[in-house]
Amino acid sequence: MESLFHYVWKHKLYNAESFSTSSGIPVLVIDQGIHNTHAGPDFFNAKIRLGNETWAGDVEMHLCSSDWVKHGHHTDKVYNSVILHVVENIDMEIQSENGHKIPQLVLQIPPKVKENYEYLLNRNTLIPCLCQIRDVPNLYLTDWLNALLIERLERKTNDLFKLLKDYKDGWGDVFYITLSRNFGFGINNDAFERLARNLPLRYVMKHKDSLLQVEALFFGQAGLLNEDDDKDDYYRSLKKEYDFLRKKFKLNPLESHIFKSLRIRPSNFPHIKIAQLATLVRTQESLFSKMLETDDIQSLRTLFIAELSEYWDTHYLFGKTSSERKKIIGLSAQNAILINTVVPVLFTYGKIKRQPVLQERAIQLLESIKPECNYIVNEFAKVGIMPVHAGDSQALIQLQKEYCEKKKCVFCRIGHKLLSK
Repeated sequence: MESLFHYVWKHKLYNAESFSTSSGIPVLVIDQGIHNTHAGPDFFNAKIRLGNETWAGDVEMHLCSSDWVKHGHHTDKVYNSVILHVVENIDMEIQSENGHKIPQLVLQIPPKVKENYEYLLNRNTLIPCLCQIRDVPNLYLTDWLNALLIERLERKTNDLFKLLKDYKDGWGDVFYITLSRNFGFGINNDAFERLARNLPLRYVMKHKDSLLQVEALFFGQAGLLNEDDDKDDYYRSLKKEYDFLRKKFKLNPLESHIFKSLRIRPSNFPHIKIAQLATLVRTQESLFSKMLETDDIQSLRTLFIAELSEYWDTHYLFGKTSSERKKIIGLSAQNAILINTVVPVLFTYGKIKRQPVLQERAIQLLESIKPECNYIVNEFAKVGIMPVHAGDSQALIQLQKEYCEKKKCVFCRIGHKLLSK
């Protein structure tokens, strides 16, 4: 509820005609200040007229004035700059660390705003305001989606910053781990990232001229070569190569059960995706540089077409034959790689290297890809919000994941529109 309290103050959703402090001094809010989401007073640089005097300083907000003491502000010098304490209920007088008595103002949340907020907060649905979105103008929605797309790209950029720190600015390793993670296609993302982190790229590159050895490294580190059964010649060859490479590099495999196959189409089985990933990673050294140089989407797609060994034409798992079929990376999988690997890496690389042309190319790439089809996009489609391209669908995913799911309606522009009606 305190976030709603801040929201009402920030957006002036109150009747200020009869504002006065607890001691009866008239209050005029000239400037409510800048909202502070970090440590310290809630609003910086406010300007308040108390009676005939104008004060400049900070504003602190609590539901009860006694929270000032509970939070230890009365002993904290940081709060000596507070000129007004805004509360919903006054239950005591307060003072700052330097002994100054701080004036207090009672702020009542308008009933309609509180009613709308509680409605949104208590809705146990994927998108709490779905029924009301129709009331929001299209132009307003478009602007918000554009902002959400950049917000999502910045969030992914922060994830890549962390990886760069872990791998001492090694872009090859970062690209390798990001690509590997996204070969999990949702349910196996974490497992594939663990696989990449457990199999250093430099070991793979030392054996890039042998597809069999690279496959052995990937399947072995995934824990899929631990069985002693003689499934077939191909399996035995992989196991023999892995036993040698495991000793050479002192590797420890993962447990195979972390890779899920339940309710997954055979073409997306972990075995097939690992084989495809192994084939692509062999070209890692040129793949990253080609991705940076290529601005044509069709040319980009060709970079992620993996030619698997013949064994996989008749197999989805080791030792179990199936009807012959080429296991190619389809269009939807290519789109997923472009959206979740190429675009974030391009955007982040452009930001770090101060090459805005790469950031613009990343956004243009999203705008040239069809929108994703998933449960979030389908939910918004129920009320006529139809994404035009992948940039729109990424924005909708950001909206649902970061605002709807976390009940951060007061920070959402749609929520603001509905709350302030």
